[in-house]
Amino acid sequence: MAGFDPEQFPLHDLASAPEASQPLLEEVAADFGMIPNLERVLASSPPTLEGYVRLWTLFDQTSLTPIERQVVYLTANFENNCTYCVPWHTLLAQKAGMTAEAIAALREGTEIPDEKLEALRVYTRELIAHRGHPPEASWKAFLAAGYGPEQGLEIVLGLATKLISNYANGIAHTPLDPAVRQLAWSKPE
Repeated sequence: MAGFDPEQFPLHDLASAPEASQPLLEEVAADFGMIPNLERVLASSPPTLEGYVRLWTLFDQTSLTPIERQVVYLTANFENNCTYCVPWHTLLAQKAGMTAEAIAALREGTEIPDEKLEALRVYTRELIAHRGHPPEASWKAFLAAGYGPEQGLEIVLGLATKLISNYANGIAHTPLDPAVRQLAWSKPE
């Protein structure tokens, strides 16, 4: 696929979305103050939209802080080359209070200048790179940074959330929303 095709992946609104997606889009609009293009695309498949919305909500309920959740999300977005998600999660990381240096590192795939967050980024990256079977040294470093098995499992939940959005955006080539265009991103060489 060369680019976004609105005939294959319509940007639904409340009027055009399948009936089962409409309450989910209303929920998203209430949470975000708008319906992002990702959710508008996902609305074509009500079960996929519901899975994404529910996983997002569940990940917000984990023991990971809002900043730590954005580290997981931005790491996945970087590794999966999601040009749609990186700008959105840059904005969400800013709103969560993440430092500009940490955000820049996550956007560049480089070391975060915070040891605990860096351990989280590295472990998340290793989990993705090794398809759920990270090296033992990576797990030990994650634990040594102050995380535990609960957070290890919670990262899996965050990655499940990102699998839906990263892969859907890869297929649909979802156009970036005006709200985050100033944060546009492409993966560094």
